[in-house]
Amino acid sequence: MGNRMKIAIGLGENKNVLKAVEQFPFKIHIAKTNEELLNYLKDPEIDGVIRGSLKSNIIKDLKKENPHLFRASVIEKDNHPFLLTPVGIDEGDCNQSKISIIRECAKTIEKIGYTPKIALISGGRADDKGRSSKIDKSITDCDKIVEKLKNEYDIKHYHILIEEAIKDKANIIITPDGITGNLIFRSLVLVAGMKSNGALTLNQPNLFIDTSRSQSVQGYVNSIKLIKQIIEYKKEDKQ
Repeated sequence: MGNRMKIAIGLGENKNVLKAVEQFPFKIHIAKTNEELLNYLKDPEIDGVIRGSLKSNIIKDLKKENPHLFRASVIEKDNHPFLLTPVGIDEGDCNQSKISIIRECAKTIEKIGYTPKIALISGGRADDKGRSSKIDKSITDCDKIVEKLKNEYDIKHYHILIEEAIKDKANIIITPDGITGNLIFRSLVLVAGMKSNGALTLNQPNLFIDTSRSQSVQGYVNSIKLIKQIIEYKKEDKQ
């Protein structure tokens, strides 16, 4: 299967990408510019594309063509994988956006054999309401989303207790907004060393995994393994 798939990855200043690519027995195309990588993404012969260590403005280029795409980081703790989203700093700013994100993540989770278990994270505990208008809105927004979706999904508002959501094996964790999500990702992965497989770019037709330009060799290896697994799953599903 691996010899028949075609993958491309971006190479910027972080050369850990090359060390990661060397660990795989099949050819992985290297793109040294955003333009090259976007061309690979549009190429019907390419099964999937990874940002690698190219600068984040490639996401801006993608959003020019599709402003509604978003990213969900695939993180693992103690062999339990979960999607953390939104993680793009300009994503998930309103309830409608979060509901769209939840629906797309649920479809993705179901496609790889999991039942969605969704955790909403807000800015405080339930009894923190009244401390500030920002905290109040964060809590109220999550309560509204749960009320709207509770008959469709296993969904729970964990308030600020993200540790409880992970402990309960939630496989989709919805952060208060993209800035907070990005900070949580960096804290869990780049500081605490939790396993990261990259971020799936959802709500768009072609398979693209976003990665941090600061990632370790193993981080890029994990992303290549993830995209390989998804490609294999898609090909098996079509047979």
